[in-house]
Amino acid sequence: MTRAQTTDIAIIGAGVIGLAIAERLLAEGREVVLVDPGEPGMGASYGNAGTVADYAVDPVGTPAVLKGLPGLLFNRNSPLSIRHAALPALAPWLLRFARQSLPGHARRNAAAIATLLQDAGPMWEDLALRVSGAGILQRRGCLYLYQTAAAARAAAAEMAGRRALGVTVDLLSAAELAALEPGLPAMAGAAFFPKAIFLNDPGRMMGLIAAQVLHRTEHLRSRAERLTRRIDGITVEGPGLNLHARRVIIAAGAHSRDLAAQAGDRVPLETERGYHVEWDMAEPRLTRPSCPTARGFYLCPMDGRLRAAGTVELGGLTAPPSRHRIARLVEGVRSLFPDLPETPDRSWLGFRPSLPDSLPVIGPSQGGADVIHAFGHGHLGVTMAPVTARIVADLVAGRAPHLDLAPVLPGRF
Repeated sequence: MTRAQTTDIAIIGAGVIGLAIAERLLAEGREVVLVDPGEPGMGASYGNAGTVADYAVDPVGTPAVLKGLPGLLFNRNSPLSIRHAALPALAPWLLRFARQSLPGHARRNAAAIATLLQDAGPMWEDLALRVSGAGILQRRGCLYLYQTAAAARAAAAEMAGRRALGVTVDLLSAAELAALEPGLPAMAGAAFFPKAIFLNDPGRMMGLIAAQVLHRTEHLRSRAERLTRRIDGITVEGPGLNLHARRVIIAAGAHSRDLAAQAGDRVPLETERGYHVEWDMAEPRLTRPSCPTARGFYLCPMDGRLRAAGTVELGGLTAPPSRHRIARLVEGVRSLFPDLPETPDRSWLGFRPSLPDSLPVIGPSQGGADVIHAFGHGHLGVTMAPVTARIVADLVAGRAPHLDLAPVLPGRF
């Protein structure tokens, strides 16, 4: 029998959300233990596009996406696709997603996302300073690229909607874009988000946050599988794990659904399978993350390499990487930079926790405030990490959170 350990707060999950929460709670003098079977920060937090995307206020589900949903889901080459074998299991989630894509729901979801993102940039600046990672943050903005004149014209209305939600964005002509990013091929125009920042090495930033946290607390390398409420706290159990905590924070990303159910909340969490490919190079062709919007991925200038990250494949946690999705990602990059080798230096698959309304679940469980949820951030895990950490720290301390949590509470489902 595994000897029971005790702690004040158990954080289940050591991705960017769990690490940011741990860093914040430790700074406030809390006793914390991390529980995760993997290396801290080396899951989806490592392999993403590195953008602190405070401009990404649109939910995945919108009226435009709903209109084209059948074609998107069943076209293997679309930016949003589904593994056909997973369709029966995904059907309830897809129905919820379709409902959240209706105009009224989509507007409310966008407003809620914008509120969550409004201080993400400054909070990342503060976090990076605390972990000696300020040099990894790049303050050059981000781009949405439009390859046709029709797409550039259509962007005007979309960007007006973002401005109404507080996003700073400039529409660039083809000439202005060429002057800003001469390494890109000719485009019809772009949307430029000048205030956006990005991490030019997400893995290194995760390592710095993890080092700060692990200098002051313990990482139990096990998968949490069972939560049991007791009179004096909660027991967390799994292979080789027997941990008793006064409070548990579920920040296990795509692995959070079963734990949330044990805490009293049925959350419609599904898994997006995200990919990246990388080519090593001294100069990565462009100076800021840039998204060819028609293809749905980001070109990311990382330290010593060019990363292409993105697209959405709904299909669970267990299937092997899709060679087809990797090939389409490579094809998309080489359509812009045809001189790149046909075989990238590396490829990667990670798992994003996805909810039908594109909003995370943050707040106390309906079964009791001894469990706090902090998962489901979708494409915005890196962006929202310090925001979520502040909210969780407020809840732990009994302070009123700085934001209205109604749109992200688990009871909304």
